[in-house]
Amino acid sequence: MTVISENPAPKISFVSLGCPKALVDSERIITKLRAEGYELSRTHDGADLVIVNTCGFLDSAKAESLEAIGTAMKENGRVIVTGCMGAEPEQIMRDYPNVLAITGPQAYESVMNAVHLAAPPKHDPFLDLVPEQGIKLTPRHYAYLKISEGCNNRCSFCIIPKLRGDLVSRSASDVLREAEKLVKSGVKELLVISQDTSAYGVDIKYAESLWQDRSVRAKFYDLAKELGSLGAWTRLHYVYPYPHVDQVIELMAEGTVLPYLDIPFQHASPSVLKSMKRPAHIEKTLERIHKWRNICPDLGIRSTFIVGFPGETEDDFQILLDWLDEAKLERVGCFKYEPVRGAPANDLGLELVSEDVKQHRYNRLMERQQAVSARVLKARIGKRLQVIIDQIGLKGSEGSAVAKGRTKWDAPEIDGNVFVSSKRPLRVGDIVTAKITSSDKYDLNGMVV
Repeated sequence: MTVISENPAPKISFVSLGCPKALVDSERIITKLRAEGYELSRTHDGADLVIVNTCGFLDSAKAESLEAIGTAMKENGRVIVTGCMGAEPEQIMRDYPNVLAITGPQAYESVMNAVHLAAPPKHDPFLDLVPEQGIKLTPRHYAYLKISEGCNNRCSFCIIPKLRGDLVSRSASDVLREAEKLVKSGVKELLVISQDTSAYGVDIKYAESLWQDRSVRAKFYDLAKELGSLGAWTRLHYVYPYPHVDQVIELMAEGTVLPYLDIPFQHASPSVLKSMKRPAHIEKTLERIHKWRNICPDLGIRSTFIVGFPGETEDDFQILLDWLDEAKLERVGCFKYEPVRGAPANDLGLELVSEDVKQHRYNRLMERQQAVSARVLKARIGKRLQVIIDQIGLKGSEGSAVAKGRTKWDAPEIDGNVFVSSKRPLRVGDIVTAKITSSDKYDLNGMVV
């Protein structure tokens, strides 16, 4: 006999937008919701309310957030807005004055208070159990691990410190306990994120905290070493090239963490970097890259660059192309500059770059990088590489079954893939050895051995 409760749990529909750091915020809110007995709805229609976690970094991201809020208002009408765009609520209130509440980023308690007012919980402690690792929005085999909030840098194109505040690091023991729970739950890959990962611990003076039977400093190297001991792949994102990063490269060389470094260089022209208020010693950066590769020959570097920043000349752009030719970065992403409301770059008085020129430079940079990427991947043909499986049941070009995975040089959703065939069944989350048989500009093909 099926028993239907007379007081069903409130249903919440959730929209998460923006970067992986915002995704972690969403996971924390959803974990709190499930811990209090709320159910999650796949649709706005029929839910008791909708929560929209917004992104407010670029105008295009704000437009996407406003569209999501509008859809939620149309399909449900009871909407709570949180996230980066909530730090400056004027535009939201102007377009959607009837939203239930607006909170800024990381305001978990404020979000929950708003939820309690709009849809009081009906919690049954015997039934509403939450996994020890919390609720995750990523696949079961990988998870983002946020080690700090905010940022102490003041890049002229960025308003993140204005939205999220200065650097606030978590204690090492807090981070490691979360990581340990994730690994025990089946996570095979930890993606370490923050706004400035290599600045971790500066604000708390690298304070020690007790984890297991020892004290661990809140320092980038110490944390990376301990995370690498947990038995999962450890991937480091958003790392600024401070001198102490050299020590972490040694951890990569010995296999403690993945030989993967995500560094947002943004540009290579000294004049553009100065306008961006970014480190401008680009020649020294090339020296560092060469040094890192001497320490860890397997190192793969990914970075992002901005073209069309105010004042960028053709000479500046050519410096960037020449630098990329010498740096030979394995993975590169590119963005056309967008002015961000409230960013200091708007008041530099520099000549704006036209949209046509931005697009032309974007195309040239990506075409140049495609050639670099193709050479790097071609060199892997014939090698045996570890691959983590993300998806199974795909069909190959000849109708054969293939799986999609990634090497240790590829982060999910932003880097390349490996398409592998296998004589034995594969499961999502498996880490297998594959012999690479062919490549293109971004992806590899192979066979599980």
